[in-house]
Amino acid sequence: MDINRTIAEELNIKEYQVEKTIKLIDEGNTIPFIARYRKEATGGLSDEILRNLDERLKYLRNLEERKEEVRNSIESQGKLTDEIVKELENAKILSEVEDIYRPFKQKKKTRATVAKAKGLEPFAKIISDQNDKRDIEEIAKEYLNDEVKTIEEAIQGAKDIIAEEISDNPDYRKQIKKIYYREGLINTKSIKEENTTYSMYNDYTEKISTIPSHRILAINRGEKEEFLKVSIQKPENKIIEFILSRIIKNQKYKDILLEVIEDSFKRLIEPSIDREIRNDLTEKADMQAIKVFGKNAKDLLLGAPLKGLTVLGFDPAYRTGCKLAVIDETGKVLDTGVIYPTEPQNDTENSENELIRLIKKDNIQMIAIGNGTASRESEIFVANTLKKVKEELNKEVYYTIVSEAGASVYSASKLATEEYPDLNVSLRGAISIARRLQDPLAEFVKIDPKAIGIGQYQHDVDQKKLSESLESVVEDAVNTVGVDVNTATASLLGYVSGINKSIAKNIVKYRDENGKLKERKELLKIPKLGKSAYEQCAGFIRIPGGSNPLEITAVHPESYEATEKLLKIIGYKKEDLLNKEKLENIKKELKKVNTKELSEKLNIGQMTLQDIIKELSKPGRDPRENMPKPILRSDVLKFEDLKEGMILNGTVRNITDFGAFVDIGIKNDGLVHISEMSDKYIKSPNEVVSVGDIVKVVVIGIDNDKKKVKLSMKKVVE
Repeated sequence: MDINRTIAEELNIKEYQVEKTIKLIDEGNTIPFIARYRKEATGGLSDEILRNLDERLKYLRNLEERKEEVRNSIESQGKLTDEIVKELENAKILSEVEDIYRPFKQKKKTRATVAKAKGLEPFAKIISDQNDKRDIEEIAKEYLNDEVKTIEEAIQGAKDIIAEEISDNPDYRKQIKKIYYREGLINTKSIKEENTTYSMYNDYTEKISTIPSHRILAINRGEKEEFLKVSIQKPENKIIEFILSRIIKNQKYKDILLEVIEDSFKRLIEPSIDREIRNDLTEKADMQAIKVFGKNAKDLLLGAPLKGLTVLGFDPAYRTGCKLAVIDETGKVLDTGVIYPTEPQNDTENSENELIRLIKKDNIQMIAIGNGTASRESEIFVANTLKKVKEELNKEVYYTIVSEAGASVYSASKLATEEYPDLNVSLRGAISIARRLQDPLAEFVKIDPKAIGIGQYQHDVDQKKLSESLESVVEDAVNTVGVDVNTATASLLGYVSGINKSIAKNIVKYRDENGKLKERKELLKIPKLGKSAYEQCAGFIRIPGGSNPLEITAVHPESYEATEKLLKIIGYKKEDLLNKEKLENIKKELKKVNTKELSEKLNIGQMTLQDIIKELSKPGRDPRENMPKPILRSDVLKFEDLKEGMILNGTVRNITDFGAFVDIGIKNDGLVHISEMSDKYIKSPNEVVSVGDIVKVVVIGIDNDKKKVKLSMKKVVE
């Protein structure tokens, strides 16, 4: 197989792009580095395409390796033919390779291996060849011996051998799978009579070819939890007829071979292919769920930070009280406390006084309320208190609801203990809630991505693949934004291209012992951070207030010389980037630049030059500033206030294959089904919305019993 050509065709890119990218990957370059600083080599491939390319490269190399192992194994048995070699060459997926290898695999004890050991293989061959004109019983007599005492036993043994050969035939299996996919149905039945989450799947049938991934995962979970019995309906007669048409050459043998085929299908083929089809469906559903999860995670990580504000993190609870943590604009903890405005204490007055005291003392501008247990009651309490603050202090303070998913996981983690050794575990959750409003990326990297409450069925999918995918998503998000080396935690630095967890800890230790880093080159003094790691990480590291103004941008040190020449050509120097007035003039001059001519003059690629110009036009600017800001509230919307036709603003909290969950300010998020997102046909909700988007929705359905709300985006326009 030509791997380069295969990947190029699959990803619809040029073969030279694949070749150059593979070379860069094999040289040890990271995907973020290749995407950002090797655009000339790759033809400007995005990090998403590069990730897909890397994934396919690993799969196809693994496939070729397995083909070679199978080829060598068959050859060592003296059974390798030109036909098998060709079949292996043409195999495009691992399951096809395993089907080719199946007849040559060392088998455990089976009915066929027992029959072969009794010397019945030649008899089975006579039946398969269908040339002998004698009666079967007459032929069978020749194979009676001490171990085969009767004609019936001889015939049964031969049939067992043929049944296994039919089951092992890769061509038959391939065609049978096609029939399954074309005409097969997934069928589910409830095992338990009570009304459960899986009630809709009682006596449920859907085509294998069209069943969506979220339903596969729901069915799998129902089966695992022993609520559902799952089976595959397939056209058995058609499959048996197909095998029969391939085997029968002599009508005299039809009856016995039909018996063999039916036995082979029911006993060997059907259970095996049922398993394979279920595994295939699960694998595809896993991939889709992981893709959705990754997209949601990236959007969440790249949410707009609320900088320059003092925030109070409010972690709601009932019996144990609501935990408070005040964080200044740099993320430093100013105050912590516990109040009891909710049941069973209902100490509203003292709680109100304490909240007002903290607002006055620390000049709190924003309150971030966690969306977990007691969130609803806490929101009402905060909104009422803020009305008093406005009346009595003439001070406008807003609140917003923040997802607290993973806050408890972080609170009890080793990292949280290292960060706040003297603080109670419960108070660390409030700190996390406040900080994720100030800087979502810096806070969410501390939490296992599976715990941040986005995606669908993330605990049911292949955990290894999910972890690998999320690792890549976090890495891309961190490197898109860049990291201030003098303030970043080790957990954040560990995701920078070229920096592992060990080096990240060494950077923090070096910083603690030597003070702030003043230039990127100083990174080379960090233990274990050599020239190769420096090349990979330098462009993603930011040093505000350092000795080189270019180091608040994504301009890589390898391009400093060209960048300074560029600034000189337009009449400026790098220090002018820090002067507001001069920066405006630099922007104007850069717009006039002919990048084609200038890239030749500076001896750098045109795409690299365009990136440098973008960076010089917005030095130090956070790319997340363009993302939607959280909705700030000052009053409460009650479920009872909702009416059909009401138009509201909401925040997209989660996206699945079937729709988006939108926070409209009530306890439970409302659902915008995919059919209610757009007037035109869309395959995925991601075509219309992303996690964190602020959307206008209209209420189209209210379920008072289940406290569920149906929303529409397309009917807002109507």
